[in-house]
Amino acid sequence: MFEPNEILPQWFALTVKPNHERAAVQALGWKGWETFLPLYRCRRRWSDRIKELELPLFAGYVFCRFPVRDKGRILSTPSVVSVVGFAGKPVAVADEEIEAVRKMTTSGLRVGPWPYLQVGQRVRIEAGPLCGLEGILLQLKDTWRVVVSVELLQRSVAAEVDRDVVSPLPAPANRRPLAGQGVPVWV
Repeated sequence: MFEPNEILPQWFALTVKPNHERAAVQALGWKGWETFLPLYRCRRRWSDRIKELELPLFAGYVFCRFPVRDKGRILSTPSVVSVVGFAGKPVAVADEEIEAVRKMTTSGLRVGPWPYLQVGQRVRIEAGPLCGLEGILLQLKDTWRVVVSVELLQRSVAAEVDRDVVSPLPAPANRRPLAGQGVPVWV
């Protein structure tokens, strides 16, 4: 997340009415705005059947690319509630975060929502459909996952990966682990 430019189009997260993500994207598209609604597939069981659904990765949010000066036109769109920001000012989402989520959702791998993470090993994927992607490596039972986060929304997306295609990244130079902690916490 970073300070938006008044004139250049940037990605912003928009909050939308509950279950109105697709309607908001359609309405924004009719107005000519570039949008992004990342979806994932999941199976839901009802008493009489199991159905596979496509659901938004970030329920209640869509992404839209626009210059911050056009915020009023965005907010006048049906289903759009607000532009995510702090102290009444919109905060842009980094292009790299949007592209990482886009790459994960189009990779063909199984993806899904994941709790937002701030600690853990940062890794880069070296082979396969997610090659070049950076995220946080986790292990759940016998599977490995790479988690990519959208800081502004404090939401994350996880994809299953083969442990052999990940390599560790060094910790940023301006961060140091806290001593005496079982889990590294960066300050």
